[in-house]
Amino acid sequence: MTTRVAGATVAGIVVAMSVTAGAPALAAQQAADADQATVSVFHAVPGLTVDVYAGDEELIPNFKPGTLTDPLKLDAGSYDIKIFKDGEGPDGKPAVEKTVDVPAGANATVVAHLTADGEPALDAFVNDMSKVPAGKARLTVRHVAAAPAVDVRAGEKPVFEDLENPEEAKGEVAAGTVSADVVLAGTDTVALGPADLDLAEGTNTVVYAWGSVDDKNLALKTQSLTGMHSAPGGVPAGESGAAAAHNEGVPLGALALGAVSAIGAAGLLFRLRASAR
Repeated sequence: MTTRVAGATVAGIVVAMSVTAGAPALAAQQAADADQATVSVFHAVPGLTVDVYAGDEELIPNFKPGTLTDPLKLDAGSYDIKIFKDGEGPDGKPAVEKTVDVPAGANATVVAHLTADGEPALDAFVNDMSKVPAGKARLTVRHVAAAPAVDVRAGEKPVFEDLENPEEAKGEVAAGTVSADVVLAGTDTVALGPADLDLAEGTNTVVYAWGSVDDKNLALKTQSLTGMHSAPGGVPAGESGAAAAHNEGVPLGALALGAVSAIGAAGLLFRLRASAR
């Protein structure tokens, strides 16, 4: 065997050993990822700065209205979330308390908001991360405001109708910039907008209508989810509007941290603090 052949043989063995050694670690990482969920938190209660607790652990201090945290990875399970007025936890009475189940593999957004009657509430929505047809974008609208049912229009044409708190509606639309507004259901009375939405191909743009119609502080918040591109082919041209749009209230169940270890809670505290903005 020549030196060159021997060297190549040794190199091949080393590469093979490296790949073989790395396979269990990769498999373990994939298994860990499969047991986790991606979670964001949106504070949609106007005029109320809060502290968010999981059990007795403070997760997000000084959480201001209109703030949406960056996505973070959490172990799947049940989390007991308590929301206090700033500085009143954990011994006081929480403004909102709920247990929410976070399923493995899900991408979810937990929203503290007002009910249609103006009472504080906590709901979780599963974000649709399925593939979007080529040339299309997904538009999701969530009604989390103290307001009656609404219609959502694009270019002054209804796209989603009779959307009630805390429901969502979604559909695929042609990618591009869309001028959207929110009107009281069955009327032309504009409650929000118009606003230009940049719906990039292969994304899910989530629009939250939040605030209070009586207090005249209704507002929009957008969340952009990426990575849903489909392979090109058969791209329809000149289409607009929603395809297969439907209303989906997607309660996930509850937010109690009783079963989570102190180490897990501390890690969650660090990540939520780092991601809040």
